[in-house]
Formats: sequence, C-alpha cells, structure tokens
Amino acid sequence: MEVTETSAEGLRHEFKVVVESTAIEERVDAKLGELASTISLPGFRPGKVPLSLLKKRYGNAVMGEVIEETVNEGAQRALSDKGLRPALQPSIEITKFEEGGELEYTLSVEVLPDIDPDDFSSIAVEQLRVKPTEEDVEADLKLLAEAQTTFETEENREAELGDAVVIDFVGRQDGVEFEGGRATDFQLVLGSHVFFPGFEDQLLGMTAGQHLDVGVTFPETHPAGDLAGKHAVFEVDVKEVKRPEVAAIDDELATRVGLDNLEELKKALLDKIKSDYDQASRDRVKRKLLDELAGRYDFEVPPGLVDGEFDAIWRQIGERILKSHGEGEEPQESEEEMKAEYREIAERRVRLGLLLTEVGNRNNIEVHQEELNRAMAEQARRYPGKEHEIVQELRSDPEAKNRLRASIFEDKVVDFILEMVNVTERDVTRDELFDESEDGEEPSS
Repeated sequence: MEVTETSAEGLRHEFKVVVESTAIEERVDAKLGELASTISLPGFRPGKVPLSLLKKRYGNAVMGEVIEETVNEGAQRALSDKGLRPALQPSIEITKFEEGGELEYTLSVEVLPDIDPDDFSSIAVEQLRVKPTEEDVEADLKLLAEAQTTFETEENREAELGDAVVIDFVGRQDGVEFEGGRATDFQLVLGSHVFFPGFEDQLLGMTAGQHLDVGVTFPETHPAGDLAGKHAVFEVDVKEVKRPEVAAIDDELATRVGLDNLEELKKALLDKIKSDYDQASRDRVKRKLLDELAGRYDFEVPPGLVDGEFDAIWRQIGERILKSHGEGEEPQESEEEMKAEYREIAERRVRLGLLLTEVGNRNNIEVHQEELNRAMAEQARRYPGKEHEIVQELRSDPEAKNRLRASIFEDKVVDFILEMVNVTERDVTRDELFDESEDGEEPSS
C-alpha cells in the first residue's frame, strides 16, 4: 500500500492511497477459499468446488467485501502511520478500480489538534461561600407552609385574591360553544394566573350562588388557532368561595412531609439550603475556571466538530426563537447575528471539551461504573415513584449513558484542575452568590 499526502490545511488532511492488485487478488482468493469449505454445489463434494466456479458465482460479492475491508483497514493504518487522530469519521472516495488492477482512493480527514496543557498553578479563581442562616430556614418554612395551604368553604364570603372559587362555566365565541370551553366544579385560586388574562379579576367580590358573564380576549399565541386573538364570553356560576388556611409551622407540618417533628424539618431544610449554596458556589467556580481556560488556550479546533455542536445548540434554541417571534416579540438580533454568536459558543465548547479530554486522558481520569450508577440514581430521584423505571430507561439507552458519563468525566477533570489552581474564598450573602451564579453563558463543554 502506497500512501501520499496530497493536501494539508490546518487540521484537514487529504491522502491518495494506492493498493497493489496482488494484495486485492490474494484477499479475494483467501475469502473464496474460506467460502469453498461451506458451499455445496450439485456435482461437487463439499470443499471441492473449483475456484473458477466460485469466482463466477460469488466473485462480485466477495470483491465488494474485500474492497470495503481493504479501504477501511488501509485508512486506519495510514492515519496510524502518520500519527494522526481523526476527529470525525474520515471521508473516503474510490477514484480508480478495475478487476485485476490497482485500487486507488482518496482519504479526507479532520484530525484532533495537538494540545499541551501547561502548569495550571498560575490560574487564580475565587470561590464564594455562603453560610445558611436561621432566616433562610424560616423563609423556606414559610414557603413550605404556603405550599401546604388548604381551602375552607365560607358562607357569604366575597372572593378575594388568594381565595379559591369553585365554578361551573361555559365559553362561547360569537355565541357558539367552543371545544374545551366547558367545566364543572372547577376550583380556581384567584391570583394564580392559570386562566386567561382578565378572567380571574372579574371574579373578585363574587359570592356563592352568583352568575356572571366574563369576557376575555384569547392571546395571539393560543394553541387553538381559531380562537387566537378572538373575544369570547364565559357564562360562570359561582358555587363556593373558600378562604385559604395556610398550614401552621409546627410538628404537624413536619409529619405532612414525612418527618417526625419540626426540629427534624428545620434540620432537613438547613441541609438542603447548604447543599443548594454549595452547588451554586461550585457551578460558579467551575464557570470561572472554564473562562480562564478558554482565554488561555486558542488552538485550532476541527470545523466538523464545531458544525456538529452548533447544529445541536441551534436545534435546542430554534423552537424557543420561533415561539418568541410568534408571540410578537421583536428580535434584538438578526438570525445571522444569532447564528454567529452561537457558533462562537459552539467553538468554545468544542475547544474546552478537547482540552478537558486531553487533561483527563493524560492523568488517567476515568468514570467508574459505581459513579455512573450513583448519577443514574440521582437523576431517578427527581421522579418520585418512578425511580426504578427511570434507572432502567437510562441503562438501556446508550446515548443517555454516554451523556451522563461525559458529564461525570468533565466534573472529575474540573475537580482535578481545581486542585492545582489558586482558589481563594470569599464570604458573601445569598443574593450576591446567586446574582453572580446567574451571570454569563453556561460554559459546559
């Protein structure tokens, strides 16, 4: 096999590969010989079929297999001999082949760059620390109590914001009832904004037994296209008005959420608050570290990898952009400007991903099965009652497992680098931590 490099531009290389005819013929004959031991043809004993007859019957199929194997193996050997690491599947085009002659093909490939991570000790990042306070716990207790609010019917009560009303209603547009516009014994909390704009406001001051017509205009983005932007009237019968009863902050509240007493609940909330603060601090210091790395390393990245990452990003945001345009929002940037911005983000992610992979590989950082199992269990806990089902889905989905493995690997490499950089700590308030944590583009690679 003769390999000649015909082009080298940045990370893109192109080769001309020539395979001698004898190498092709030898492989074809070897495969036909293997085939002969398994083929039975009329008039011949097994293993005694003449090679010429096998070539006549199976030669084209065997030749196709040999060409495919020769090209793939040759491409791998050519790249290995040149010390090149392909970033993507190489592109191969057969340029010349006739039976009995040489095989020629071109091999085009984008390769991974050479990356030399230097000493990270000159990098300095600041880690923000927040100590949970009693006020934090009290605030979360109040939110929890509000979430446990119940509603009690009160005779002759005039509906107020925060009250629940039980209503029957029928909606009509131009006097014709529309699909989905009727409900019975529907409980609506006034101020929850779960209904169309203006609907809840017109129920304020109503009492049980009253009837009223509520006029609303459907949003332009209403999913039922024939109603979007149209005016409709709902005939509403108020059946009950209920006052809110916010749960008391006591042992009973704790038992509602599965704990023994209020002290246990406070401790559980304190632990959760601390965990949330630690995670926000960790996310911020990771982003700052990646910002530093992105500023220090400016090696060329394979265009194909950037294209793939950009396409993935654009698919994610495309629906959101279309939705915002449908709601009448004026875009602040043109599509071309947005694509240029997200292509820069894609290039940054690819560069950081390659850098972190190189650091991880050089330092033998691996993701172990028990770490993957813990991560799957953690994801499953987000879906109470479906934990086993979620874990099984993750285990049977190779792409999901690969994404999870990549995330764990990235975090382990970041932790490894953080051990070598200069990390200073600063005590801040909760608001300062979360304000800084929310600033900037998520830098995940």
